[in-house]
Amino acid sequence: MRRAANLRRPTHVRRPADDPSLPEPGRLTAIDVLQLATLGLRSRPLRAVLSTLGIAIGMATLVLVVAIPRSSNAALLARLAALGSNLVEAEAEPQPNLPVSFPADAAAMAARIPSVTASAQLGNTSAVVRRSSLINPQQTVGLNVLASSPNLLAVVSGSMYRGRFLQPSTEGFPVAVLGYQAAGSLGIVHASTPSQPERVVIGTRLFTVIGITAPMPVTSDLDWAVFLGWDAARSDLHWGGRASIVYVRAPDRRLSAVSNLLGPTLYPQDPGFVNVSQPSDALAAKRAAQATSSGLLIGLAAVSLLVGGVGIANTMFVAVLERRPEIGLRRALGATRRQIRLQFLGEAVTLSALGGIAGTTIGLLGAAAYALWEHWPVVLPLPVVAASVGGAVCVGAVAGLNPAIRAARLPPTEALAST
Repeated sequence: MRRAANLRRPTHVRRPADDPSLPEPGRLTAIDVLQLATLGLRSRPLRAVLSTLGIAIGMATLVLVVAIPRSSNAALLARLAALGSNLVEAEAEPQPNLPVSFPADAAAMAARIPSVTASAQLGNTSAVVRRSSLINPQQTVGLNVLASSPNLLAVVSGSMYRGRFLQPSTEGFPVAVLGYQAAGSLGIVHASTPSQPERVVIGTRLFTVIGITAPMPVTSDLDWAVFLGWDAARSDLHWGGRASIVYVRAPDRRLSAVSNLLGPTLYPQDPGFVNVSQPSDALAAKRAAQATSSGLLIGLAAVSLLVGGVGIANTMFVAVLERRPEIGLRRALGATRRQIRLQFLGEAVTLSALGGIAGTTIGLLGAAAYALWEHWPVVLPLPVVAASVGGAVCVGAVAGLNPAIRAARLPPTEALAST
């Protein structure tokens, strides 16, 4: 019985590895793996393009939503650095049944605050501006008519688009300067010339347009204003002469102290009715809001990458089913399971890498073109791009892992029987 049991026991005979009758084990070089990985792509190019489309779209979106805000931020920082972020605005806040305004010499009062280097003031006349007297005052575009000190542009870093700004010598004359958007609303494209005077009706009086300001770099709300001389507003519009907005410049390190003193200086009876702010902060807040929306777009790009990974996984599963005869033939000819895994995993990684490279190239070119169109500095986030391409390759590897394992586990006889 013992002898019979021993005869039924399987025996495994190990032959020496250096037996000359055995063939050398097959090895795949890197070039071999690359050729095998691109075999399916070259035989089915349209399917390969459609499979990589999701990865390419996700990568292009990711690069665009990262690069464009960075270029915009660089342009904003350069503009603030050139203009100076040390502009402070003090505005009187009207209260119900309590008119709040500053004295007529508010700018001079603010200039006496220690560390203030420049100051200018505006007064809201509440007048109505029209292109001609034939227009109904109730159908106007709602532009602000502001009495201005002559040095306003110097304080707010503004410039002229056409003509000239108010001067001390013209403060008492019926002349007006239009903001950039206000000029467009009134249909005026150039300032007055001796041969072609341009006039607008403010209140009931005609005012000659002597200039149009360029878009304001920081105080963009002034683009919709019409500026008059202080004395002309008082005499021609019967305005009271009280200031409502004061702009001051001060060194950066003293901005906080100057801001704290503006309220008690301009409206000592109740400083809480004075709203003190920095116009550059509004630009920074707007940029922060854009950064938040960019974060949402990055999330959408990540979803697109995930969808692209699902598409690649689906393509690889279909490729395994379609190429069962090829898998069986290669296994019958001596290909190992490891080599089959490498073939299909390499194909999935190649698909995702091609999609990542194509999407990254499109995104970089699009971001650079948009930045140049907007006259922004071109900022390309190369570390983010490199990490994203690596992420796309990882997505492809994960998507192709299961199909590659299934292909490697396919028995040769079953694969050949499917022909």
